[in-house]
Amino acid sequence: MNAHKPPHFAEICSILDQFFPNPAIPLQFMDGYTLLVAVVLSAQCTDKRVNEVTPELWKYGTTPAEIAALGREKIEEIIKPCGLYTRKSQSIFELSQILDTQYHGQVPCERKALESLPGVGRKTANVILSHVFKIPAFAVDTHIMRLAGRWGWSKASTPEGVERDLCALFPESEWEKRHLQLIYFGRTYCKATGHDSNRCPVCSLLMQA
Repeated sequence: MNAHKPPHFAEICSILDQFFPNPAIPLQFMDGYTLLVAVVLSAQCTDKRVNEVTPELWKYGTTPAEIAALGREKIEEIIKPCGLYTRKSQSIFELSQILDTQYHGQVPCERKALESLPGVGRKTANVILSHVFKIPAFAVDTHIMRLAGRWGWSKASTPEGVERDLCALFPESEWEKRHLQLIYFGRTYCKATGHDSNRCPVCSLLMQA
């Protein structure tokens, strides 16, 4: 961890703990595979919409073999409300086939193997590593990118750069919790549009620095 912390760092961490003491993953899932599919569906889509769609998909099965057996067109029909459905259905179909044939229906716990799956990038791999396998990882999405920049926690312009900076600020034992706290805080209090710094518990604090 860095010896030098950004302004009001400890106070901001206390605010996060106060507002979201025990954050849960906003996506509904049953195991590593169903979370993986949900995260793939969540690209440029709200978690609320994903949580409305996945139960329809799970009616046909919850294993890679069962979902692959549906075929790409049927998957596309089911997930259409999530948007980008052509690309997402292809990814879900192909990754399900790979998990079924190459990994005995199990989601691998190695980053390289996860990122080799269709539709799975570093952020998605980090979510699976952290929340399924409890392997320290810090998934960075658009909310976390925004907050890290606004709060002076990172000057990086890429998710990988922000991830590196945030991992240096927090002990590994906090990465899973802080990842979720920042997402919830960004959605609720430090939004991308219509943001009022005076009403944001953190930005208003930083304005006093």
